[in-house]
Amino acid sequence: MENFTRRRIYLDVCTLCRPFDDQDIMRIRLETDAYYLILQAIQDEAYEMVVSPVHFEEVNSIEELQEKYEILSFLQTYGVRVTCDLSKVRVRAECLYSIKFGLADAAHVAFAEGTSDFFISCDDRLLKKCRRNNVGVVVMNPVEFSIKEGLR
Repeated sequence: MENFTRRRIYLDVCTLCRPFDDQDIMRIRLETDAYYLILQAIQDEAYEMVVSPVHFEEVNSIEELQEKYEILSFLQTYGVRVTCDLSKVRVRAECLYSIKFGLADAAHVAFAEGTSDFFISCDDRLLKKCRRNNVGVVVMNPVEFSIKEGLR
């Protein structure tokens, strides 16, 4: 058995939805390509993708059925559920919510802080808010992550 622990990444739902967005927009296409590089790295077991109950709750609210089922299938196939202190995650999420993070964003970030090495999002406002508030996980968009990690 291997002695090293793979680094853990936490993809928020807007990143998981990127392939379903308008690919005629250059930025979206770049983020989608980066998402697929990350997906390949997860499939190659270079990283573990952490999933939380927040993922499933948010994805289940997606109205477009094909999008919902493809993302749920991806989460169930490649997602890793890790143990963490849920009471600490809840307290942290409430703290983030109190400083104007959205409810789902606060829950995702709090869960990522407790479980992951990287939090990846396509939401610029969320990334800026995370950086401004010095959250306890490295935050990046998929393109930044792919470049930093040398994904090809």
